[in-house]
Amino acid sequence: MKKYIEKLHFITHNIPQSSHVEQVQVACEAGAKWIQYRCLSKADDELLADINAIAEICDDWGATLIVTNHIHLKDKADIQGFHIEDMDADFIALRKQIGEEFTLGGSANTIENLIRLANEGADYAGFGPFKVTTTKPNDYPLLGVEGYVDAIEKSKAKNIHLPILAVGGVTLADIRPLLDTGIYGIAASSAINQAENMYEAYLDFYKAII
Repeated sequence: MKKYIEKLHFITHNIPQSSHVEQVQVACEAGAKWIQYRCLSKADDELLADINAIAEICDDWGATLIVTNHIHLKDKADIQGFHIEDMDADFIALRKQIGEEFTLGGSANTIENLIRLANEGADYAGFGPFKVTTTKPNDYPLLGVEGYVDAIEKSKAKNIHLPILAVGGVTLADIRPLLDTGIYGIAASSAINQAENMYEAYLDFYKAII
């Protein structure tokens, strides 16, 4: 079942200046239609407190709520989907676990990752890191614009139509060169939630993409 995937994904993060819930409130007020709640440091009761509060905001503003990992919470809150960061995860098994009604996205760093996600039924891929990011430190190779050009060309050659979103250190100035590669959209976190004015930063990203 093909899912609608928004072109701008806003990802919450643990930052001192605002909570996950506060970040979502501002993003939705600015027009966000796709929220990815990313918190890997809390116990289930704390996660559910956040998720339930965020779900209410998303419902009020008509936004889709995606949760990073934590598939075991699928029946405990009003969640529309999950994003799995483990690039070795079995997406066929995950799809059986959550069913067709949930959106299922995954992280990728190579064309091989993208092919596997497409073949195993993922609905979209967060492809990165584009460049250095402190939001989610990792040792994966930086893709740069050339990495997206290569991925799009190889995806077309293999008749793969998985929506690919650039993620990892994307700034406002990067959006046009990235979209010109043919990728589907952008996922962003720190460039928005750590901006001096988060509301305006989200609007700037949205206008650049749409």
